Amino acid sequence: MVKKLILVTSPPACGKTYISKALAKRLQHVVYLDKDTLITLSKQIFVVAGQPYDRSSDFFEKNIRDYEYECVVDLAMEALDYDDIVLINAPFTQEIRDMDYIHNLKAKLAEKNATLVVVWVETSPEIVHERMIARNSDRDTWKLTHWDEYIASCDFSIPENLDDPKVKDDLILFQNNNEEEFEASMQNCLHILEETMKG
Repeated sequence: MVKKLILVTSPPACGKTYISKALAKRLQHVVYLDKDTLITLSKQIFVVAGQPYDRSSDFFEKNIRDYEYECVVDLAMEALDYDDIVLINAPFTQEIRDMDYIHNLKAKLAEKNATLVVVWVETSPEIVHERMIARNSDRDTWKLTHWDEYIASCDFSIPENLDDPKVKDDLILFQNNNEEEFEASMQNCLHILEETMKG
């Protein structure tokens, strides 16, 4: 049995949470982690620092963002000592395009006989806009108010830097513009994971 750390990633509002929870329920021996669970703590940092709550601000980028990622990955590493799969639901937008970060993460996983799987969620910017409006979250206030500026800053391109042709499950693409795409992608994702879990 090969242990796995699965990162379900994409720009915000592509459907990561829905996909992550559905995937986790269909797998066995899995620990589900959502970086958004840490937002409660992050909000308190804004309060203590006397800063307005804005997850698009320079204050957030400098003092909170990277620490959220570090914390959720540390939790995942601990969980791999006790179960076979850990799935993290988080954008990882910068990290998955930073090969130094990826190589370092893979080295840490190798010490636990675990490998890295990135599930990249593909959703059109138009659908993302609709879903962000529908979910009506305060974390999206700035994004929706400055939509053109925000969407121009998002990278929807497939992180092909992660794809090693010799490794079947290092990068799994998950199309999620509608229910038909979702179901087909879910079955493909499960098939790949079940096959590669056998080692």
